[in-house]
Amino acid sequence: MNVRWVTTISMVLATVAAQAQQGRPPSDTGEGLLQEVVVTAQKREERLQDVPVAVTAFAAEQLKALDIKSVLDLGSLAPNLQVGPGVPNNTGTQISIRGAMQQNPALYWDPTVGIYLDGVYVGKNLGNVFDVVDLERVEVLRGPQGTLYGRNTLAGAVNFITREPTGEFGGNLQVNLGNYNLRTAKASLDLPRFGIASISLTARKENRDGTTDTTAGSSVAELDDRDSTTARVAMNLDFTDDFQIAYRFDYSDIDQTPLHSYLSRANPAVLPFLQPFVTHERSERVSIDGPTFDRSKVYGHALTASWNINDTNTLKSITSHRKVEWSDALDLDGSPVPVASLSRLSDYDATSQELQLVGNTGRFNYVGGLYYFKDDGFTNNPQHFFFNTLNYDSRYGYGTKAWAAYGQVDYKATDSLTLTAGLRYTREEKRIERQLAFQALPAMPGFATLIRPGTTADETFTDTTPVLIVAYKFTDSVNAYAKYAEGFKSGGFNGEYGDPDPSPAGVALNEQETRTPFQPEKVQSYELGLKTSFAGGRAIVNMALFQNDTDDLQLSIFRTVGAFSSVIRNAGQASTRGFELEAMWAPSDALRLQASYAYLDAKYDKYIDAGVNEADNRAFIHAPENSFNLLADARIARTAWGDLRGMLDYSWTDDYFTYPYQLARSGPRYNPAAAIAGDTRIKSYGVLNARLALTDITLKGSQAEIALWSRNLTDEEQILNYIDFGPAFGSMTDAYYLTPRTYGLEVSFRW
Repeated sequence: MNVRWVTTISMVLATVAAQAQQGRPPSDTGEGLLQEVVVTAQKREERLQDVPVAVTAFAAEQLKALDIKSVLDLGSLAPNLQVGPGVPNNTGTQISIRGAMQQNPALYWDPTVGIYLDGVYVGKNLGNVFDVVDLERVEVLRGPQGTLYGRNTLAGAVNFITREPTGEFGGNLQVNLGNYNLRTAKASLDLPRFGIASISLTARKENRDGTTDTTAGSSVAELDDRDSTTARVAMNLDFTDDFQIAYRFDYSDIDQTPLHSYLSRANPAVLPFLQPFVTHERSERVSIDGPTFDRSKVYGHALTASWNINDTNTLKSITSHRKVEWSDALDLDGSPVPVASLSRLSDYDATSQELQLVGNTGRFNYVGGLYYFKDDGFTNNPQHFFFNTLNYDSRYGYGTKAWAAYGQVDYKATDSLTLTAGLRYTREEKRIERQLAFQALPAMPGFATLIRPGTTADETFTDTTPVLIVAYKFTDSVNAYAKYAEGFKSGGFNGEYGDPDPSPAGVALNEQETRTPFQPEKVQSYELGLKTSFAGGRAIVNMALFQNDTDDLQLSIFRTVGAFSSVIRNAGQASTRGFELEAMWAPSDALRLQASYAYLDAKYDKYIDAGVNEADNRAFIHAPENSFNLLADARIARTAWGDLRGMLDYSWTDDYFTYPYQLARSGPRYNPAAAIAGDTRIKSYGVLNARLALTDITLKGSQAEIALWSRNLTDEEQILNYIDFGPAFGSMTDAYYLTPRTYGLEVSFRW
């Protein structure tokens, strides 16, 4: 960020603070107090400050001001959280918490961060970017959540909680217009209660032109556009005071184009015809030739039945089914030359059933349950290289059956001391189905088999994950805890491996690699936390120290020997340690200041490659050492029309690696045939967002709000991710940039 912008921001913040301090001083009536946030991080409602878990929560008003509607919008708003697109797709994500992440976006691969929508697990990272309309709260839980949340939450979990129907007639309408011809409309309607039923309906439509235009003759007219339709139905049925059923349906239909693959590097000796298209800056107009699209359809059903057995015990049944139809086509060379393109055409279904008992008696609080999960998917992954002379027919199917039983008990030993113990047993069956063939024109008019159709394998993985917590309340406003927890990410099979050797020995090697499972990844986590509130409820400071020790770390090593494929390996052992700080202060009812900071030290303790421990010569990915977020939300003035409010939100992230490649560039540890991690290292960067709104405008029978907003206000030209094809493919490297500055006008009505 340049000096001019820093000066401008400082002046704005100073003006905002001065205006805010002119407001009425806080009093015992509650003015200036921070809003008390209630979370369900432990499967029951608790005050955020009382929960012995490192969790960041965003309430409805803050979600609206920050324009958070999907997991992709979370960015780095919580300490040690990184969320970005699953390059180059805007319909998938890469999520990292405390340095643990899923790098490979393929659907056979399980995430390390669990995404939950109203208590239902969203199984994969592709197709998980859909607008969650009518959000009430978002909770980001950091650290392994294996006891209460189970599968694939060894890094943490993100809970999206939607709004309950009110049972009273009302609604809201929101319209958004912005640059790149942005047009967004959202409508929500609550129907009057009818008998036992309360129903709300919501729909959202978004269209936006691409941020990157293409030249005449390109395969598409633009890239990185938006075209999505989202709908939600929420119905509550109150049969009696003690028995209710809640049904939720969500639908998302996205048909747009992905990010452009900017060609940032190519070896001129191997790829001389690509040299005119190598660039080190973002362009407004580019040229591509391959089929290009990014499509996702998601259908979600969830049925939750709640029975209040008595005043202290509630039994829940949560049944869900989710279906994802996801496909893309990518021009990966970033040029009008047909060097590399592929498609992934996928169908995925997931069904889950959970029985959950939540209750308390005397000094005990407890939660226990049984869980079943089943998913099934298939991906057709055709690939084309070098003027379509080298083609691959790659297909893989995948599936899981999982069972679990869990329980957790809190014992209030004294008024100040609470002891918690929990345990979860998980059993998972994984399967793979694979076939692969290739064609080399003109010598090979037909396809040669590399993996025979019908090649299958299955394996069962089990684990028991405990949690132990000691929480001590020094006063009503000072709570401390010590926590030990374990996390488990299931093993599985590689759906993408393939060497281009059609000989019997080559086919046998490919099939052996396909049938050989990689092992589960496990983490042991140690955490100390302190949660404090002071200044009469106007200030909060929360801190956490942690260390995670990981065994059998799962790494996907991207390779371009033949088809685009990956080698899945258990790297060995890794340790991450860090510190997290969150602070909020409301000096008056007119001003709220918020800050978070995270420090992360991540390293491999053992990384065996070809029989050699390369722990000190391999990069730890998506683990910035330092990161922070600053937010100021102020009432600038009170007018006859309404309150004028301003918000500034700034996030900064340290540099980080994107591939677990070698660190050495010379010397005996350097391998000239292998990629270098430093070639795809992301530079440190900051992003500023802003919003200026006239709120609480009173109209006849309704209230209105008018807001001006901007994301990436300073128009930073920043690379966020890479694809490095390695020396075997001429060191071709794609760069993916942060979305340029967007801005617009938002008008909303509520009645």
